[in-house]
Amino acid sequence: MPKLARIAPEIPVTDLDRTKLGFKVEMEMPERDYAIVERDNVALHLFQDRAKSHSPASVHIFTYGLEELYTELQGRGAQVSQRIVRQPWGNRDFRITDPSGNEIKFTEPLSENAEGQGRGTQPGDVRDAAPGAE
Repeated sequence: MPKLARIAPEIPVTDLDRTKLGFKVEMEMPERDYAIVERDNVALHLFQDRAKSHSPASVHIFTYGLEELYTELQGRGAQVSQRIVRQPWGNRDFRITDPSGNEIKFTEPLSENAEGQGRGTQPGDVRDAAPGAE
């Protein structure tokens, strides 16, 4: 049976340098119009949208250590569009908006011990969010 292994969304940006936010540049085209940035098991492909012909994108990244990540990204100058919030289905998340208008949502799944739920989810576990919750 086929198995999906990884996702690497392509995101339109107007300024490659201002969008990296602590991700390591793994590859950048000589024309500086396309870059692959990675952090841990997350890759984002950024492409220069000089004509501004694409709508902003939205990306959802699952993580642990939400408070530390929030503090780090604020220190890097990220524009926070939503502070850390506990959602009705249990997860906690925050959102940033990059200089191109793309939104990145960072979610910490409900842990086994959080609020006695005992669900024991891992990042990206689809059981973690209620249908239509995103």
